[in-house]
Amino acid sequence: MTDRPGPGGPQLLFLTDEQLRQGIEAMFFAYRGFTADPDRILEKYGLGRAHHRAIHFIHRSPGTTVNNLLSILGVTKQSLNRVLRTLMDDGLVEAHVGTRDKRERNLFLTEAGVNLERELSEVQRERMRGAYREAGPEAVRGFRTVLEAMMDPSIRRHFNAMRDRDE
Repeated sequence: MTDRPGPGGPQLLFLTDEQLRQGIEAMFFAYRGFTADPDRILEKYGLGRAHHRAIHFIHRSPGTTVNNLLSILGVTKQSLNRVLRTLMDDGLVEAHVGTRDKRERNLFLTEAGVNLERELSEVQRERMRGAYREAGPEAVRGFRTVLEAMMDPSIRRHFNAMRDRDE
């Protein structure tokens, strides 16, 4: 039971375990669909989802540091280093020495990286656009509210920081 303020005041929301299970399964299957198109593209390059996430967030924050990317992705330094090494070897990402701290590495997509990011994002935008149209604006607002409520506070801070930069 959750007591959440609604448009007309507090609303009580009662969900059965079965309804929650169905929501969990819907998330699993939706994620599978959401990643299927990019997976096919990534396979042509010998890349995986970890590479996709790195490309996405480097594109969103050009010049981001390795430490910031570690924080956003929540992976180990060793894992991220493997991903970044592949992306750099493939000519998709480049690292520049930090201007404030020479020990920092600022990450940027190359032209090839920008092109790959665009290709990956476009198929996901098409899928989201279709789903949003089908669901309607009220459902889209509710969906976003649910997703944000599911985020851990530290992740929500990253999400809000990116959203605030866009506004």
